[in-house]
Amino acid sequence: MRATTIEFGARGEAAACTYLEQSGYEILERNWRHRLGEIDIVALQGDTVVFIEVKTRSGVGFGHPFEAITREKASRLRRLAGQWAAGAQSVPRRMRIDAIAVLWPRDGVPTIEHLERVC
Repeated sequence: MRATTIEFGARGEAAACTYLEQSGYEILERNWRHRLGEIDIVALQGDTVVFIEVKTRSGVGFGHPFEAITREKASRLRRLAGQWAAGAQSVPRRMRIDAIAVLWPRDGVPTIEHLERVC
């Protein structure tokens, strides 16, 4: 990956965090890593721990960002959420997996779509 692609994705994750905080979520972790993969954002909404996959694109020429969450990716996210919960200080009462699409034209303002319970 080019550094610009990584930076672009990081900007999208930062925008997603801002959106979540403005929506009442508490960000617990960003870029939580495990040998199985990574969870972009772990947040708390009330008594629910929310694992959030962020997909940032400059357009939909190669499909909508949500289309990048394949069946395999969803399965990996479920396993990662279980690993995160297993290492938590206290077991979360509720958990769910969400996705956020950040469409950010290179010369424009980003739009954010939040899809709850993607898998």
